[in-house]
Amino acid sequence: MSAIEPLSNLIRVDLSLLKKEEKTLLEAGLFARVYEELKIIFSEQQKIYFRLLKLPKEQEDVMLEENFVHSIIKDILSTEEYTLKGIAEYTDTFEEVVEEFFTGRNTNPSATFLRRLINLHASVRQDLYSFVVEKIVRTCFKMKIDSSEHAL
Repeated sequence: MSAIEPLSNLIRVDLSLLKKEEKTLLEAGLFARVYEELKIIFSEQQKIYFRLLKLPKEQEDVMLEENFVHSIIKDILSTEEYTLKGIAEYTDTFEEVVEEFFTGRNTNPSATFLRRLINLHASVRQDLYSFVVEKIVRTCFKMKIDSSEHAL
């Protein structure tokens, strides 16, 4: 299964109809949008914490980005479907490295690790990703409709 298949299935795209370059662009675009939507969700989950710290929005964004992988791993663990060892096996990463991401000692994952982690997260939190992808699709259709209206 390619990296994009779980997400493309959610938006009902037949990958066999796309050229390799189109698949790559679709994957990059979907991951970028999923990342932004997950940041919004994680921000909402930490709203009270940020309010207590009285941080400017820019600092909140930096904290969210630095803790993004931690938040995903924490959410995967909360489902009790995977342990840190299981996440390491799924992502084909040493358990110690996954532990470093989880504890915040390492906040810069490789693209491959992040892609695999997001695919795992999507598999254990299908409801969340269905919501995220539906939101992305609605936004894209709204943008297409708005741009069509401006063209008239």
